[in-house]
Amino acid sequence: MNVFYEESGSFKVGSVVSRAEASLQIDTQHGKRTKLKAANVFLEFSSPLQDFLPAAEAIAADIDVDFLWECCGVDEFGFEALAADYFGHAPSALENAAILLRLYAAPMYFYKKAKGSFKAAPEETLKAALAGIERKKREQEHIDLLAAELAAGALPDAIRSQLMTLLYRPDKNTLEFKAFDQACKATGLPPLRLADKVGGISSVPDYLMAGFTLEHFPKGTGFGNYAPASLPDALPLAAVQAFSIDDAATTEIDDALSVQWLDNGNIRVGIHIAAPTLGIEPGSELEKIVHQRLSTVYFPGDKITMLPDDVVQTFTLQQGQNCPALSLYVEVSPAFELLDFDNRIELVPIAANLRHDQLEQVFNEETLAADGFGPDYAFKRELVWLWQFATAREAFRGKTPDPNRPPQVDYNFNVVDGKVLISVRKRGSPMDKLVSELMILANSEWGRMLAEADIPAMYRAQSMGKVRMTTRPEPHVGLGVQQYAWSTSPLRRASDFINQRQLTAMIRGETPQYQQGDAMLFAMLRDFDAAYSAYLGFQDKMEHFWCLRWFSQQGISEPTASYIKEDLVRVDGVPLRLRIGGLPELSNGDRIQLQIVRIDELQQELECRYLAVLERKTLPQDEAEQA
Repeated sequence: MNVFYEESGSFKVGSVVSRAEASLQIDTQHGKRTKLKAANVFLEFSSPLQDFLPAAEAIAADIDVDFLWECCGVDEFGFEALAADYFGHAPSALENAAILLRLYAAPMYFYKKAKGSFKAAPEETLKAALAGIERKKREQEHIDLLAAELAAGALPDAIRSQLMTLLYRPDKNTLEFKAFDQACKATGLPPLRLADKVGGISSVPDYLMAGFTLEHFPKGTGFGNYAPASLPDALPLAAVQAFSIDDAATTEIDDALSVQWLDNGNIRVGIHIAAPTLGIEPGSELEKIVHQRLSTVYFPGDKITMLPDDVVQTFTLQQGQNCPALSLYVEVSPAFELLDFDNRIELVPIAANLRHDQLEQVFNEETLAADGFGPDYAFKRELVWLWQFATAREAFRGKTPDPNRPPQVDYNFNVVDGKVLISVRKRGSPMDKLVSELMILANSEWGRMLAEADIPAMYRAQSMGKVRMTTRPEPHVGLGVQQYAWSTSPLRRASDFINQRQLTAMIRGETPQYQQGDAMLFAMLRDFDAAYSAYLGFQDKMEHFWCLRWFSQQGISEPTASYIKEDLVRVDGVPLRLRIGGLPELSNGDRIQLQIVRIDELQQELECRYLAVLERKTLPQDEAEQA
């Protein structure tokens, strides 16, 4: 005797060797002897073992499942009774097996209730299930069509509109993702390579920008609707002629300076900061924009401003205008001692917007070393004194530059029509030192004043080499100051905007917007810190791309580099560090020749090999740590 049984979700046959009360010993159709639970047996038959299952499957394939469902009625039924109704006679073991196979193969039509017992699915439930199957079939056909087009090198419109989302933030449940993933597997290409192959990457900068905006500006970089900012009423006019010092492309002019020679022999320095908080009400749409954007985003060739252009133009310290400002006046002795501080909210006449490219031609180390401090130029007396004051402040902070240390440099990127120009500026020039020292002074002193008034603010602190943000004043070891509250760029940074709110309340004797322990201030600090780091990371990524493009545009195949440590080198002419295998024994600062092996702009990769040592150099012991 043979048995027809279920095991692990499938039907099998075997010949009985022996029987026990609850089990059987059988030989399977493949000749293997095994123990079988009697409860798993559905039928016994005497026909040839090898022919039974194929024959039953053939009969089952011809059974119309819809007709079978109609034969069931609404009550629970056994498969043998259904077989009798369906075939119209007492069914054979083969016919019973065929019905059982068909019932098991159609779980949407028939619900399994117990061994050999079933119940027909309700009509509405069945219709919904069949509609779902039909929908999935159509979806798969659509997926297959899109995937085939992609594999053939075409970019369907349905994929084009979602491509950046598929690359950066894919939703694996969408048809577009499934088609794109299927095409990647079919072509053997990673997603980014496939996107490039089908023409979906118009340019690498656009691709990088798309990923950045998806993450940080998901609703776009536009500002939406907002009530315009208003100018404050009845501010006193400062009796100064202030000037700013900025790059030629700067439009958000946050800070300006003034110098007055007093009758008592002292000098009054004015540090004037643009005051957008005077025209942007707390809780307004514009303030929400500041809290959402948190900072201006800079990258080669463009920027995404924190504030709308019309607001920037209202409060930027524009030449020829009287501009609302928070002013810190510092009275300084001829020996550069700080004698007195005065805070004012006022209109400041901006006499000039001095630009780096023009000012540095007449105000530099060479002209300052010349007799009479070089040629005449606008604000020469003020600039020379401010430089002397800045040098004294630098020494006071214990940050006088080491003359034995190679000068540090900054890199400026200018992108026009896809062409990049990378220029190098020596860091610590008189112009840079002047501005940076005065801003450090303002940020440090305003931070001190806020702390003494028990008004919280956003401070930057540094200890053990780590920079962090806090709402309490703590030392910034890197700058050599006891506290440092960013307050001098309120048009560009939310931290400075918020600190300006607090400073304005302090100066006016009003209740500050944020009190000690304010959870909102902590949240803003956290969000700003994260966003500011992300924005800098994006700027670095864009600059890295333009460095790679610069090699190609300049036709440079064998760049030079300076050795840092281990396998790390700094490439000359660009802000780029690389790891190079196979270097000989080198000392920090040694210059070497490299050869470019491969540039992959899409993957942001540059591969170089070492060629030769050009120059060996001995540097201070701590240069490697500083590098």
